[in-house]
Amino acid sequence: MPLSQWLIESIVQLLLMVTSLALHPLNGSPSGHLRTSPPSTIHAAMGPWTRFIYNVLTHPRHTQWIGPLLILADAVLCALVIWKIPYTEIDWTTYMQQVKLFLDGERNYPSIQGSTGPLVYPAGHVYIYALLYHLTDQGRDILLGQIIFAGIYLATLVVVVACYRQVHAPPYLFPLLVLSKRLHSIYMLRLFNDGIAAFFMWIALYLWMKRKSLLAVTAWSLGVSVKMTLVLLAPAIAVVSAYDSGLSGGLVQAVVAFQPQMLLAKPFTRKNTIGYLTRAFELTRQFMFKWTVNWRFVGEETFLSKEFSFGLLALHVSLLGLFSAIWTKPSGMNIFNFARDLLRGWKPHVVLSKTFVMNAMLSSLAIGMLCARSLHYQFFAYLAWASPFLLWQANFHPIVIYILWAVQEWAWNVYPSTNASSAAVILSLAIQVFGVFIGRLKAVDGKSANVGDRTKDAINRR
Repeated sequence: MPLSQWLIESIVQLLLMVTSLALHPLNGSPSGHLRTSPPSTIHAAMGPWTRFIYNVLTHPRHTQWIGPLLILADAVLCALVIWKIPYTEIDWTTYMQQVKLFLDGERNYPSIQGSTGPLVYPAGHVYIYALLYHLTDQGRDILLGQIIFAGIYLATLVVVVACYRQVHAPPYLFPLLVLSKRLHSIYMLRLFNDGIAAFFMWIALYLWMKRKSLLAVTAWSLGVSVKMTLVLLAPAIAVVSAYDSGLSGGLVQAVVAFQPQMLLAKPFTRKNTIGYLTRAFELTRQFMFKWTVNWRFVGEETFLSKEFSFGLLALHVSLLGLFSAIWTKPSGMNIFNFARDLLRGWKPHVVLSKTFVMNAMLSSLAIGMLCARSLHYQFFAYLAWASPFLLWQANFHPIVIYILWAVQEWAWNVYPSTNASSAAVILSLAIQVFGVFIGRLKAVDGKSANVGDRTKDAINRR
């Protein structure tokens, strides 16, 4: 066959595949049920290799080999990043200075300082970086520190891939899990504690999907002990715990979650309880406008105003109330009746699907980040791996998912942030939050999923 004819036929085959994708999006219902074959008329016109590519892109069974291959490729990429790109000093030296004070016997939290400011993270952060202090020759062996963080990154990626496989996510989402420039920078070039907290978050999410609730809340609590950003998951955790164990069981899980906080903080609370709590979980911190990634476009005066802060808090509460319509739908009740019956000792006789659990947790995270007073670049460690799933759950076409992912990635890589990049950060988060809400609301109302799919997705009756 002449080369020109082969090229023409190849282009035609690709156009047929793209047409099939355009007409039948393949991102499936919010329940994760996918169409894995194109419509018969287009399918008949496809060549064998085009059908193969189509199948590889859309059928979840292929993730069993795509996932490991991407992890292996990313391991090579991590090595190249460490080898070729210079390390950037931001907080590592400060972390080491603060840890040295702790190792020298300082237990009064407000007295633990570094060159860039006081210690503002919970006790788990201190112990983990104390270990890193010893492993890296008091913080001087930066290369070893980078290698350790590459290991943390890859370990987290393994758990993320496992979570995506649990919900039968389509293979075309998986490349987005390894392509983020900003995410590699946060782990390997900055050595931020957010990467460690994100590891615990994904471990907890995986355990929740496996219905290991006590282990899950313990892992989540350990993540909170590194950085309190994970508190953003608390509303969804409360709902999932209520479904899992009712009010009494949920209270038991709350007590279990509280134990690591108490044990890790004990050396510091024994010395100065108020000092520890106000530093480790500071809620009145005045954020600096020059570092904001998300709200630069509103201007410094608005950013620093109390009205803006209260407005974001009100928006956060309102969005959580809005999402309660989705989260309580499996019970057949609204949030008020759901809460009332829980207080009366009622226990829901439902088992939440893995898709529902992951959707609720990551939606709660995205809502919190959308309404956050200020996001810094390292916060992308929590969002980067959540966004592909949320965009899929919003029922967006695969091409749209890739475009929105690219816009978000661009926005988080602009330094310093600009009006345009910060607006893109907020717009991307808003699209994910409201896209998931609309997609899930349609699914639970039966508008985009039949009763059988809806039952499989939302609940499985005991």
